Amino acid sequence: MSPELQASKAAAGDFYFLNGEWSIHNRRLVDAGTNTWEEFPGEATCWTVLSGGGSVEELRIPAKQFYGMGIRLLDVNQKRWSDYWVNARDGILNLPPQIGHFDQGVGTFIARDSHEGKEILVRGIWDEITPDSCRWWQAVSYDLGATWQPNWYMNWTRKSQ
Repeated sequence: MSPELQASKAAAGDFYFLNGEWSIHNRRLVDAGTNTWEEFPGEATCWTVLSGGGSVEELRIPAKQFYGMGIRLLDVNQKRWSDYWVNARDGILNLPPQIGHFDQGVGTFIARDSHEGKEILVRGIWDEITPDSCRWWQAVSYDLGATWQPNWYMNWTRKSQ
């Protein structure tokens, strides 16, 4: 079954944990062939819209001149989230979105994409969620989900109010 068509149980408010100001420690894979990683700081401001049916994230990573916006919208009828990305460089809403939901405190979101003309899957996961911290990480599958290669970890820490 296609990952984005699996039964879902998303609900309004699933992203309430993300509201606020965050410091982010990034660890991103630079070269999979040598397993070389880079680390750099970032920050984000997040808020909820549409009575919990939407979540907006403004991501800022000055060290990489990387700025963008995550927009998460709940499809109430299908009970699943669509997670979109807009890069500030071009202002274009990236499609397709990652589709998913939370189950037992872990949010898993998957999108079909392509790399060098070959179909791939991209998976984003929200986990390790506490009142003051959370983690988002991404992995890519070049064999349609048989194996996954993590390529980005973001450890979020809530800024003091």
